[in-house]
Parts: sequence; C-alpha cells; structure tokens
Amino acid sequence: VLLQAYGGGLVQAGGFLRLSCAACGRAVSNVAIGWFRHVPGKEREFVAAIGWPSTNYADSVKGRFTISRDNAKNTVYLQMASLKPEDTAVYYCAVRTTIVVRTRPEEYDYWGQGTLVTVSS
Repeated sequence: VLLQAYGGGLVQAGGFLRLSCAACGRAVSNVAIGWFRHVPGKEREFVAAIGWPSTNYADSVKGRFTISRDNAKNTVYLQMASLKPEDTAVYYCAVRTTIVVRTRPEEYDYWGQGTLVTVSS
C-alpha cells in the first residue's frame, strides 16, 4: 500500500488548510485511515481517523478538523480550520489493513511521507 500525503504549508493562526492522502493498493472505503502529527522531541500524536464504526478525533482538534474520504478518488482528506500555532507539525497519514479505527500509531501498518504544516501567530 502506498500513501501520498500533501497539502501542507504556511498559514496564519485562524486560517484553513486541507491535507490530502492519496492511496494506492487498497480502497480507502475498506480500511481505516488515520492522520497523525509529529513535532521533534515529542511523541507522534493521533489527530483523526476514519473507518469503522465511524470517525474519531483527538480532543485537541474536535470541532476544528474534519476527516473525510472520496472513494472515487481513493483519497482521504483532513480539513483543518481555526488553526493554532500549536497545530504546527509534520502530518502523516497511515492505513490499517482492517477497517476498525484505532488511535495508536503502532496499530497502523503503512505510512505515507509527511507534509509540514506551519501555523504562524
């Protein structure tokens, strides 16, 4: 399974970005896909996931981020609104070989390369 994450960039606090995760090798409708983020010196942090039974969000992003998927494009999106400087990180998408959503990074089997999101204050 190959994943390509893109869409990161520099945005001001309060702004909006949409990250995309294009998958190749598995249909996104049949697997759980998660977004994680990493800041140097910290643990990789769960952000959001989509699959069964439904979507799941970290408390820190609830109400601001939305995960969705386009089955026709085999792509999962992370729409990020009301961005804060503390959202600055490298964002990764990852896929499980099952559709059951999990929040721990070690439960994901394949990872894409990261895309950097920088939120300026």
